[in-house]
Amino acid sequence: MGKSFKVGVVGAGNMGSGIAQKMAQEGLDVTLVDVTKEQVERGISTIYGILQEGIERGIFTEEQVADTMARIHGTSSYEALKDADLVVEAVFEDIEIKGGVFAKLDKICDPKTIFATNTSTIFIREIAKYTNRPEKVVGMHYFYHPAKNRLVEVIPHDGTSEETVETTLLIGKLHNKTCIVVKDSPGFAVNRYFTTFLTEAIQLFDQGVANIPTIDAAAKQGFEIGMGPFELMNVTGVPIALHASSYVASQISEFYEPAEILRKQVELKKGWDLEGEVDESKFAEINRHLYATIFGVAGAQVDEGVASIEDTDRGAKIGLRWKLGPFELINKVGVREAWNMVQELYEKRPGFHLPEVLRKQAEKGEPFEFRFIDLEIKNEIAYITLNRPEVLNALNPAVVDQLEKTFTEAENNPQVKGIAIQGAGKAFVAGADIKYFIDCIQNNQIDKNVAFTRKGHELLRRFETSDKLTIAVLDGISLGGGSEMALACQAIVATNQGSMGFPESGIGIYPGLGGMLRMNHHVGKELAKYYAFTGKTLSAQEAKELGIVTELVEMEDIEVTIEKLVQNGKIDKYVEREIPSSFSECVDAFSEENVQRMLKGQQPEGVSSSFAEKTVNILSKKGLIALKTINELINKESELTIDESIELELDRLVAIFETEDALTGLISTTTGKRPIFNEKVVVGSVDEHVS
Repeated sequence: MGKSFKVGVVGAGNMGSGIAQKMAQEGLDVTLVDVTKEQVERGISTIYGILQEGIERGIFTEEQVADTMARIHGTSSYEALKDADLVVEAVFEDIEIKGGVFAKLDKICDPKTIFATNTSTIFIREIAKYTNRPEKVVGMHYFYHPAKNRLVEVIPHDGTSEETVETTLLIGKLHNKTCIVVKDSPGFAVNRYFTTFLTEAIQLFDQGVANIPTIDAAAKQGFEIGMGPFELMNVTGVPIALHASSYVASQISEFYEPAEILRKQVELKKGWDLEGEVDESKFAEINRHLYATIFGVAGAQVDEGVASIEDTDRGAKIGLRWKLGPFELINKVGVREAWNMVQELYEKRPGFHLPEVLRKQAEKGEPFEFRFIDLEIKNEIAYITLNRPEVLNALNPAVVDQLEKTFTEAENNPQVKGIAIQGAGKAFVAGADIKYFIDCIQNNQIDKNVAFTRKGHELLRRFETSDKLTIAVLDGISLGGGSEMALACQAIVATNQGSMGFPESGIGIYPGLGGMLRMNHHVGKELAKYYAFTGKTLSAQEAKELGIVTELVEMEDIEVTIEKLVQNGKIDKYVEREIPSSFSECVDAFSEENVQRMLKGQQPEGVSSSFAEKTVNILSKKGLIALKTINELINKESELTIDESIELELDRLVAIFETEDALTGLISTTTGKRPIFNEKVVVGSVDEHVS
């Protein structure tokens, strides 16, 4: 089928054109509709301009832009949407206008068509009343700019069918969005506390607590964000803050009512004046108030079932680009102190909240714990989802602990015949949490890194040897420990969005969770070295050709494929196979003789000069200690069992983490700067060891 869903967007303004752009960028054919041909052309021109800027910045190629534009079909005829699977409405934030769009589409579109409204405030259930298919109406709240911001709030109302939600989430994933499902409520999950963050900053200004630049500076420091509330309003539009806060106030309580000064600012039709002196002595008072606001509102919406604490935080981190979500901020401040802040504000402001979720946690005196692993059992398959998309599902001790417990639960469930492991968002798993490794090294606790890695090995070995078929769902990028997790599963179902990669040599360490040994068993030591040395991406298509990926399918066919695999029973993932001739140059370049040449900075023999030169240049940017360690380990592992190889990898961890190269390389991932290693391959060198 391919990305066979037919999608449409109504409204060619900034939001609608951005949604259409993102859909087309990710391979979906999209029809963009507006009232007039001129409006449609303006929207398409906006898309083209943004894509051209992407070419100038090196984000897109000319070919990618041409392909994207070819997938966008503009028209002023609603008839073009009659057989669409999903139509996203992105017109003006007015219920009669939005309702009118859906009433018109309801008469035109096939009964299968799902209607999604990109509203930030209006109840979905009210919009659904304009149609004769309320079960097919859902909210899809995109965040600005929709071609760049990954978050989408998916909002079913009480009458939305489960099938509609599932299809909406699938199409969301197909255009690389991280979707959180939230309750049909005022402001949904994110805008309810974000709008209040803005309007309470205005309250502080109106009450004379501090001037605008001081409030902005305090908020930037307290919330670790790039722009303060007044600067944000200038960027997003001051009237939007007034509209959103007035609406939420009308639905919840007077606490959300905007200050009169905001109405006057809107009437002036100008942004806030950000100039002036910053008084740091006011920071503590400002942030205490803003913290109390966010903590109270976020806690209230969790009490009301609008969103979980995890999705509340994801909304802030992905949609608003905050470093910490509301509940992570509570943990940082301390749950008892956070409760005190909320109580203080509650006593001063009518209509504020005293959330039970925070009260109970304060009584315990313990920080909130976050669930990163979800379990769903469907058709005798346990679907285990690593749900930490804001950091690409990176592994840390808490994640591994939860994953182990969830896997045990699935294994012990007699109704479960197979276990599928997948990642939320655009990644499967992007490796280990680098910050954890850095902290352990800097605190002289390398033994913790070793213990964490050992526990990871034990869990992955359970995936590999379980009596129940384990399947990795590789429908996004995987790196390092993520690729190693996929390799440990008994089967891999991948889509063309899936990939593997081992970037460790570029940060001064080696793949330590069995990636080398399992690649060795799959395709031999030469190709294992090629991928571990170079860090080259292994696409899902290439992995299928090599026999590493069991099935390569379209995203909408993943579940059916998994069910068939489980029905067919166990497979030998390491069955002998012939390596395709397209990989011959990689194999030849990484013979032991050629590896020794390249470690000395010399070009490999028996391959094309361009390939040889390119490969040596790649290796010159890697850590030489890491490369030599990788070579030694893979050579030894080719003669050992999997369990023996695991112990070998664990035995070398302390030595590699104690090198300066390891700390330098790991830190480089947090700064974005290329690491400078003490020892590296020097191109053209004849010396075996270069300092």
